[in-house]
Amino acid sequence: MDAYAAPRPGPSAAPAGPAAGAGRRRPAVTGARSAPDRLLAVLAAFDHEHPALSLTDISRRAGLTLTTAHRLVGALTAWGALERDGTGAYHVGLRLWEVAALAPRGLALRQVALPYLEDLYEATHENVQLAVRDGADVVYIEWLSGHSSVGVHIRVGARWPLHATGVGLALLAHGEPEFQEAYCAGPLASFTPHTLTDPARLRRELAEVRRTGVAVSSRQVTDDALSVAAAIRGPDGGVLAAVSVVVPHAPSQIPELVPAVRLAARGISRALGWRPAPAAGARGGHWA
Repeated sequence: MDAYAAPRPGPSAAPAGPAAGAGRRRPAVTGARSAPDRLLAVLAAFDHEHPALSLTDISRRAGLTLTTAHRLVGALTAWGALERDGTGAYHVGLRLWEVAALAPRGLALRQVALPYLEDLYEATHENVQLAVRDGADVVYIEWLSGHSSVGVHIRVGARWPLHATGVGLALLAHGEPEFQEAYCAGPLASFTPHTLTDPARLRRELAEVRRTGVAVSSRQVTDDALSVAAAIRGPDGGVLAAVSVVVPHAPSQIPELVPAVRLAARGISRALGWRPAPAAGARGGHWA
């Protein structure tokens, strides 16, 4: 897993609504930086809220002079990392997508998981998510949209704080103890009155996730959504990702959703090479 990344913004700095959770970044800080840093700053200027940028926009968001931005954008466009459309705006290029597809926690994981995500969707006809942890955030790498409408509409590539989502809680609960403690120490961003922002309560919730093998996030991001999630394990038993189903808030549905989510997580884990360790005195494997 990635090491603890942040201090994260506290409640006063939390986004005003769900759309702000989709990968918001601050413009880079100007100053003396290496050539690789400047190149990465150009790429980091793009996000879900800014998929198309003019050269001036890139210069401003990357914290670079217009001359430097022009030179770096030209090099990235020549290589295929950026593409320019008929209006003169720049977009992330196909070549960069090809390279990103090689990430083992990206497209490769999605391809293994997709049949099980589709089965979970067919069993529930609700929103299904696949996510991984990146530092102090959960990053969504797949989303199947359900029939019902809930307030959070996740995009692939969107980020949210770990404590505020079902998949995030499932991932955080199985993180390194030092990481968990640093995360719980806060600050913990708040999105609704129900968001877990008390460190002691969050620690108890994580212990419950480890005990039951499932995480439930109720109205933490919007007042109308509930998610049930479970961790996905790799060949060595370590947690690689999490899967969840998101439904309109109705706690009575939780007992019906838990077995389906567990089954999906177990199926993806087995497809990735995980095998449960035999439980003491039992034939079956242990799943936690």
